[in-house]
Amino acid sequence: MSAEQGAASASSLPAGWQPGGAQQAAPLQRSPLAGARVVLGVTGSIAAYKAVALASALTQAQALVDVILTREATELVRPLSFQAITHRPAYTDLFHLRAETEIGHVTLGHEADVVVIAPATAHTLARLALGLGDDLLATTVLATRAPLVLAPAMETNMLLHPATQGHLATLRERGALIVEPGYGHLASGAVGAGRLAEPEAILDAIRGVLARGGDLAGWRVVVTAGGTQEPIDPVRVIANRSSGKMGYAVAEAARDRGAAVTLVTAPTALRPPGGVQVVRVATAAEMCDAVLAAIAQADALVMAAAVADFQVAKRRSAKIKKDGRGLTLDLVPTPDILAAVAARPAPDGLTVVGFAAESEDLLANARAKLQRKRLDLIVANDVTQEGSGFGTDTNQVALLDRWGGEETLPLLPKLAVAHQIWDRVRALRERAASAR
Repeated sequence: MSAEQGAASASSLPAGWQPGGAQQAAPLQRSPLAGARVVLGVTGSIAAYKAVALASALTQAQALVDVILTREATELVRPLSFQAITHRPAYTDLFHLRAETEIGHVTLGHEADVVVIAPATAHTLARLALGLGDDLLATTVLATRAPLVLAPAMETNMLLHPATQGHLATLRERGALIVEPGYGHLASGAVGAGRLAEPEAILDAIRGVLARGGDLAGWRVVVTAGGTQEPIDPVRVIANRSSGKMGYAVAEAARDRGAAVTLVTAPTALRPPGGVQVVRVATAAEMCDAVLAAIAQADALVMAAAVADFQVAKRRSAKIKKDGRGLTLDLVPTPDILAAVAARPAPDGLTVVGFAAESEDLLANARAKLQRKRLDLIVANDVTQEGSGFGTDTNQVALLDRWGGEETLPLLPKLAVAHQIWDRVRALRERAASAR
């Protein structure tokens, strides 16, 4: 990021933050959906019932949701269902006047931050591609300059028909984001492509569209997560208790602020945030290779993964049988990923963030690791503290930077901690840019 970009983004830094100085509290969590005006179009697919769950998820994320139902959609789901969930009117009439001086489709289109149509039938896609304006939803799309997100749902042959594919291609060329339908059981009883994407996937797509104007827009970041596993034999591994929740939260926060995110993840039970590039690895050596490849064009690397410190000197090719005797393993160090990053030519100005999970002497051990690993920032937590250990949804951390800054945060949700980390990274990058 250039010095000009850094200066421009400084206005959204938390009040009082300066690298190396005492800080004030920043907002705990941020979401591109909070306060966003979302127009949700619902059309006449049997999957229209899923739009109720999507409207609920959007509302719970603090979006302001205006639902428009086509005439065919009202045969499948009632407007009252959406009104009860969104606490806002649901619209069906092209000539509905929200006020004496407000024409519905024009006002809805102008106010929208994003227009989403889920489900989008073949008929709707055709009308949008042709620019028809014969109902409230179509005219709202014509009247808006907001991004358009489309989630098609239809029978497989309808989806694959050249006309439908042509309309989808036209809409993509105009900038619409298509949330690809899934494969599964369809209303016809057949199994195939055309099933409406799940609400979580559509929600992720909406987040990604709204995040394009975020304060990390234009950044490329790499985040590692989870605990690596070092095989002993084909069955057993050396592992740790990391759940991956902190690293996934860091990736989610960066995505929600507009960054292009590569998530290098060891095995976890978590669903990766939508809209990020996921690279799955198992061992420390695999993670090292993936990180070195991913940072080639990156602005920041956040090493949130719990990388195993040791691996067996020689892996067994067959399962070790239990015979009542003890077992001695010869352990050797795993690759030091941060040392490899420091030794490799990296993009100019790469900001590197490390983590320190400690059980004693938290600040002293963290400061030593910060210097030893040549980090810009380190996030340290005492894993023995309640709510701050492995597998929790909260974390209490101390943030230490290479200019001597030191701050201990209160116990926070991990997503809130992640946003605090990105605030610090932005400030550190601005400082580095101004010093050049």
